[in-house]
Amino acid sequence: AEKVLGYDLLSLCLEGPRDALDRTQHCQPAVFVASLAAVEKLNHQQPEVRGAGGRPDPPRLPGLPRGPADAGPALSLQVVGRCVAAAGYSVGEFAALVFAGALDFAEALYAVKVRAEAMQKAAEAVPSGMLSVIGRPQTNYKFACLEARKHCESLGIENPVCTVSNYLFPDSRVIAGHLQALDFLQENARKYYFARTKMLPVSGAFHTRLMEPAVEPLAEVLTSIEIQKPLICVYSNVDGKKYMHSNHIKKLLVKQVVSPVLWEQTMHSVYERKQGTDFPYTYEVGPGNQLGAILKKCNLKAWKQYKHVDALEDKEAAET
Repeated sequence: AEKVLGYDLLSLCLEGPRDALDRTQHCQPAVFVASLAAVEKLNHQQPEVRGAGGRPDPPRLPGLPRGPADAGPALSLQVVGRCVAAAGYSVGEFAALVFAGALDFAEALYAVKVRAEAMQKAAEAVPSGMLSVIGRPQTNYKFACLEARKHCESLGIENPVCTVSNYLFPDSRVIAGHLQALDFLQENARKYYFARTKMLPVSGAFHTRLMEPAVEPLAEVLTSIEIQKPLICVYSNVDGKKYMHSNHIKKLLVKQVVSPVLWEQTMHSVYERKQGTDFPYTYEVGPGNQLGAILKKCNLKAWKQYKHVDALEDKEAAET
């Protein structure tokens, strides 16, 4: 990673400074590399998934590891080797595609570097941000964003941006756009039935058209790298569906920069199954366990088979 990026990423991750690590241009490569490091750790730990010995394996959901433990003599299987689907949140999608064999690690990291630097530049061009919102059943996000845009127009802002940029779980969205629009929404939270609002510590309105300047640099680098058909199913942020072929990946990775992340919809696609079918094991690999928290809100039964794997050493192991 250091050779590709031109700086010591490991040192930045472990020692900081924190404000440098939080910058988009450093944060995205860090998340990408730390996610794949966690996959290596998971593979090294070689956790076993148990199916029923002497009987047909429990039905597996297409696109995910084996279902939960079954009674009877156990048949041990490797988690990473048996994984049949992956999904990544925003930049995590690049890590999911490397894991699935669609992208080479070094080439994908270079693409992430270009993406991150271009998004940082686009963010600095316009005062913008992202607002996390917990709503209520009667919350109308579209109407709230429309009124926030009208407010911006009244301030003299041309073509203001204020739109849902991330679908997290039922009644939770991230709204992104001009800072004046987000301030307006916070001030009028009650009117729009927002239960809670919180500004995210990011530098721009990611996954909106304010990121359009980042589209061309990423598109250019993606045309220069080889993309294979994934060996396992990988779900796209853009439409919540499986990637079909290499051109499809190229097109949607570029589109993802300016499109909302449909994570809630992706969770529904991934865990859709016939009634009575066991839920699969799910592993969140990488920094933080926010995706597990979202899964819990989207599908409590699926979350019961969830585990988080961080790239860092386990505290217990470090202490012994």
